[in-house]
Amino acid sequence: MKHGQNGFTLIELMIVVAIIGILAAIAIPAYQDYVAKTQVTSCLAEISPGKTQYEIATNEGKAAAYYTQANLGINLQACSAVAINAPDAETGIQATAIQGTVGGNPAVSGDTITLSRATDGAWSCAYSGDDKYEPSGCDN
Repeated sequence: MKHGQNGFTLIELMIVVAIIGILAAIAIPAYQDYVAKTQVTSCLAEISPGKTQYEIATNEGKAAAYYTQANLGINLQACSAVAINAPDAETGIQATAIQGTVGGNPAVSGDTITLSRATDGAWSCAYSGDDKYEPSGCDN
C-alpha cells in the first residue's frame, strides 16, 4: 500500500513564513507612507472650503476680527490647528491666509499647509513637509 503525503513539510512551512515576512517588511512602511499622505490631503481638504468664505469676506470688506475658523466654515479633524490671517486692507493680499497644521502620523505631524491669496484673487498652496507626502496642487 502507498501512503500519500499528509500535510506540509517543515521546509515548505518555513518558505511560506519567509515569503510572508518579506512581503510584510515591504508593505508596512509603504502603508505608513500612504496613511501619512492621506492625512496631509485630508487636512488640505478641511481648510480648502474656507477659501470661498474668505473670498466673500474680502470682497465685502469685513473687519479682521471676522476671519475666524467658525465664520469661514472650517471643521478640523485631520488638522490639529488652523491659523487664519485677514487680508491687507489696501491690497487684499495675504501670504498666509489660511494655514492648517497636520496632526496624526508622526511623519507628518506638525507640518503645515498654507493657502495664500494674491492681489488678483488667485489662490496658491504650499506644503512644508517632505515631498513624498505633498498633496496634488501644492508646492513644497
